[in-house]
Amino acid sequence: MFLKLKYSPPFIIKKIFNDFYWNTINNKILLTFDDGPNPGSSEKILEYLSKKNIKALFFCIGNNTRRYPELTEEILMNGHMIGNHTFNHKRITSIGLKELDTEVGEFNSFSKDQFNYELKFFRPPYGRFNLSTGKQLKELQLKNVMWSLLTYDYKNDLNLIKLAVNKYLKNNSIIVLHDSIQSEKVILDALEFISGEASRRGFEIGEPAGCLK
Repeated sequence: MFLKLKYSPPFIIKKIFNDFYWNTINNKILLTFDDGPNPGSSEKILEYLSKKNIKALFFCIGNNTRRYPELTEEILMNGHMIGNHTFNHKRITSIGLKELDTEVGEFNSFSKDQFNYELKFFRPPYGRFNLSTGKQLKELQLKNVMWSLLTYDYKNDLNLIKLAVNKYLKNNSIIVLHDSIQSEKVILDALEFISGEASRRGFEIGEPAGCLK
């Protein structure tokens, strides 16, 4: 049981926070990437997704989009969606409500001003949230997207990724990967394995708009 909870949130948590996305709604797999954009990993991910004609949801850090606007624009130009991962990747359970509003709102405004892109989805850094998170996000007109499969790709161990995917991949999985230095060395192998395993099981990888209506 403990092993499963490492990779997939428990049913009771999903039940309590049933206004969050934990799985896709169309029985298709959704690939998500946290923490980007990041020079070195973003280019690899985008090239692979383009080759496979896959669309994904990138939960970017606002400050990274400011530092790397060209990569941000490339994500959007390739038809992917961007989500809000706060402006400075702060653990929202460790900051006050006012600071959370600033962290989220600042990125919303920056995205609209710099890229003419309206953010619709949010994922809390480190996957941490509290009882007030849903209400705050509703006021900010964002929907919280969690996950049903954590790959631990940031540990840079392909065997660990394979373990997670082999045991817990489902046709409606929301998969967490990372667009970061930590996962850069294994990300292509991870994507190839996930894509192959999904195909072998007859699962389809969907687009964010359809997976999260």
